[in-house]
Amino acid sequence: MALETSNLRLRTPVVVLGLGNPLMADEGIGVYLVERLNQVADRYPQVEFIDAGTGGMSVLHWIEGRRKAVFIDCAFMGAEPGSIRRFTPDQVRSTKVLAHQSLHEADLLHILTLAEQLGQCPEEVVIFGIEPKAVEPKQGISSVLLGRIDQHLAEIEVELT
Repeated sequence: MALETSNLRLRTPVVVLGLGNPLMADEGIGVYLVERLNQVADRYPQVEFIDAGTGGMSVLHWIEGRRKAVFIDCAFMGAEPGSIRRFTPDQVRSTKVLAHQSLHEADLLHILTLAEQLGQCPEEVVIFGIEPKAVEPKQGISSVLLGRIDQHLAEIEVELT
């Protein structure tokens, strides 16, 4: 009997990745929301919820072999703090400037382009951006964003049904 050596066949078809740095206030909103979604993960047996934090290039490994990837991240959109918007990669333009000092530092759109080039990009990719109130060295999500968490969760859960 041959044993399966690849974890790709054991993966759920859908992955939700929370991105961000919880040590930088609202920059950690993606991580916070994935933690909350993990509390109700039994509702979504076909979905894996991952705290991707500042995972950088490791995101490539988490999305490989998936049908759909959903990203949740802080995003400067010029909207009211706490606003949430759903995007596909072709609807987003990144203005992120990288210092190129760490493998944890990465631009999500660049990673998705690389995944496409490697033949590892899911057929469906969704990005939820949440406008921050504060991005500064501080633990904890601002009260403005915390006040809208239920709305954020509801919109993301609609995507999963």
